Amino acid sequence: MSFSDETPFQINVPDEKLDTLRVKIELATFPDELEDAMWKYGAPLVDIKRLAEKWRTSYDWREHEREINQGLPMFTRDIEVDGFGALNIHYVHKKSDVVDAIPLLFCHGWPGSFLEVRKILPLLIESSHEHPSFHVVAISLPGYGFSEAPHKQGFGSKQYAEVAHKLMLSLGYNEYVTQGGDWGFLITRKMASEYGGKHHRAWHTNFPLAEPPSWKSPLSFLTFLLTPWSPEEKTGIERTKWFITKGSGYRAEQSTQPQTLGYSLTDSPVGLLAWIYEKLIVWTDNYEWSDDEVLTWVSLYWFSRAGPAASLRIYFELAGDRNKLGHGPTIPMGTSHFPKELIVMPMAWLRRVNNIVFESRHKTGGHFAATEQPEELVQDVRKMFAKGSPLFAVVPGKTGYT
Repeated sequence: MSFSDETPFQINVPDEKLDTLRVKIELATFPDELEDAMWKYGAPLVDIKRLAEKWRTSYDWREHEREINQGLPMFTRDIEVDGFGALNIHYVHKKSDVVDAIPLLFCHGWPGSFLEVRKILPLLIESSHEHPSFHVVAISLPGYGFSEAPHKQGFGSKQYAEVAHKLMLSLGYNEYVTQGGDWGFLITRKMASEYGGKHHRAWHTNFPLAEPPSWKSPLSFLTFLLTPWSPEEKTGIERTKWFITKGSGYRAEQSTQPQTLGYSLTDSPVGLLAWIYEKLIVWTDNYEWSDDEVLTWVSLYWFSRAGPAASLRIYFELAGDRNKLGHGPTIPMGTSHFPKELIVMPMAWLRRVNNIVFESRHKTGGHFAATEQPEELVQDVRKMFAKGSPLFAVVPGKTGYT
């Protein structure tokens, strides 16, 4: 298997795109709003007007662009995908000073990006006698950030997994571990199924999903019916019910008619802002987003290589994978549970179909663990591969210790 050379990458949005953004915001027409609506009907008008005005006038993209370029070593590389040709993939790659650090792939979801690795990267590569260190690769999924988007229909979980796996091989990481949430869960899960054992040695997720027991497995179903839920599990079930009934309308649209929605998000920066801002607030556990932080997340979609519409199509292509999980991969799995995650399942459901060797529950935190609770997430990953754990030296010759 041959690979192209990697090319160092720096973000450099053309001035004309910045000018166009400001003009579009200036010409934006805002909807009205019902009295005292607050968050009942979606993102509040006062919030979107404030953020849009700041985006147009005082938000300094160049400052944030410079900080990202200086703080994250970025590259691009062509990855050949069976049946889809070569895609130019953008990624962050930072090695630890520890020679025998553990290679780790970090995989984001929507509406996140490679930027989610920002807070956890210095922690993961940190050298210590007390905990393992990691060589970190944070991929921009095809169609996200500055990665090329697929040009053909049918680019599903198998292809996303293939891209990520081949990226790791191209960097010399023949054996590796992974961490992911949101779509990163499904993609690293597929990697574990396709490449587990020989290449993919273990996987960790902060978005653990599994199908509930059914009558097709009588013993599991009976156990499910007779086992009382803990207070935490009851709270998790209520959170899941809320998401399914009150918070998943976006998913239905993006899974069925992503192109239709794509016209609005590609043409209207205010529309894109509202669409993403709502998720950032509602999906987190009282995380205090700064306006600049919100606008940087949204700007990475507005200025993305393929445009905002490309990021939606994964919902259409992977709908079947999301709805039919079945039995999990056989390689070791670790889970971190945050109470304000979108879907919070009883651990028994997860243990029944996965080879779980590490579990951790947290008292605070939501969907964007790497941003909301970076220290806690990294502590979990370290513990999973630490000395004395079942997965110590799971990647042969790579203990992660100095």
